[in-house]
Amino acid sequence: MFDLIVIGAGSGGVRLARMSAQRGARVAVVESRYLGGTCVNVGCVPKKLFVYGAHVRDELEDAAGYGWKVPGEQVAFDWPTLVANKNAEIERLNGIYRRMLESAGVTIIEGSARLTDAQTVMVGDRRYQARHITVATGSWPVVPDIPGKECILTSNEMFYLPQLPRQAVVWGGGYIAVEFAGILAGLGVETTLIYRGELFLRGFDDDVRRFTAEELAKKGIHLRFGVTLDSVQAEGGHYNLALSDGSRLTTGLVMAATGRRALTEGLGLEALGVELEASGHIRVDEHFQTKVPNITALGDVIGTPQLTPVALAQAMVLSQRLFGDGGGEMDYQHIPTAVFCQPNIGTVGLTEAEAKAAGHQVVIYRSEFKPMKYTLSGRQERCLMKLVVDKTTDQVLGAHMVGPDAGEILQGLAVAIKAGATKAEFDSTIGIHPTSAEEFVTMREPVADH
Repeated sequence: MFDLIVIGAGSGGVRLARMSAQRGARVAVVESRYLGGTCVNVGCVPKKLFVYGAHVRDELEDAAGYGWKVPGEQVAFDWPTLVANKNAEIERLNGIYRRMLESAGVTIIEGSARLTDAQTVMVGDRRYQARHITVATGSWPVVPDIPGKECILTSNEMFYLPQLPRQAVVWGGGYIAVEFAGILAGLGVETTLIYRGELFLRGFDDDVRRFTAEELAKKGIHLRFGVTLDSVQAEGGHYNLALSDGSRLTTGLVMAATGRRALTEGLGLEALGVELEASGHIRVDEHFQTKVPNITALGDVIGTPQLTPVALAQAMVLSQRLFGDGGGEMDYQHIPTAVFCQPNIGTVGLTEAEAKAAGHQVVIYRSEFKPMKYTLSGRQERCLMKLVVDKTTDQVLGAHMVGPDAGEILQGLAVAIKAGATKAEFDSTIGIHPTSAEEFVTMREPVADH
């Protein structure tokens, strides 16, 4: 009898298992694919490595402005080398996750889990029992059911492509679509992004969305908004695409980044009385408890923000509640996030629209400029910084940036916004000169049209 069985060894599941074991619980983890889940294997980590690889071309192009001579005919990119090096790094991380679990005393069970009651998990023909069971199975990409969907790749397959095509179409408007469009374009692929809405990155600040679209177009990415994909037909070594506006495209690769579904199939949850949302996510209360005693869930499978740090934080709270002092609450306010397109997006707090909808009378501070790094290279890439401030309290409600290292810069600002910093406190902070980041503490004049 275990104290806890965790189904799923992604970021949240591993953290919950390890922290609970360190609190003295007897813990097992069941995993059917790979340790580390989406983030380590087909998500955040390999994606960021690909982003770094794609950005090298910009660095090479900028080199001449700084006196470096890079003979163009001697510069070549080899996709299989990047994939192989990425694979080696992922294998290293898989090993680290295994050692972390084993050193904490966690039992690793490989296979697919099925719950037969609130305290019993079957893996193959083996039966395991526990006082508590936590479902942390994550999510999986979804491809809409259109003619030719079997020809469409998802982000999962993109990490293992045997070779790059000359042309590619990315279908979707979320951060995964935008990031992969940037990766492909940066690696020399003629890339088109198609999205049904008027503008991609729904949920981000509107200034950020518009500015990012302008910058991605400068990178040569073809943006097709207000249109969706109706069908795909393979013909020879290419694909013919029919779009909703009646136009057609021919390309060498089609990738869909059109959403993800919760991985709950085959677990036997509904037969036990565990309720699912209409979206397919597991329904839990604020303490991650399902309707069935002893069964909890966390991470992407419950429909909270699909971010690794969110799952990690949930795991810490749940471990404390199950095997600690029984307290702990999850706070979903002011969650910072980044989109690793090129240039990067970093954001924390309320967008301008969200602040107004919440009843705040807002003052907007916004700055656009060419980063110092590009003054000698001649690159036309620009940077956007924006602060959303409550006019009555002077509290900074949100900070948003599009530009180099935006994620690195916004992580620090997230602490200030979480702490309730005011615009006056931003203004009284000494900047680090010369950096782009100092702009956040030197913006003095509000935008007139707000």
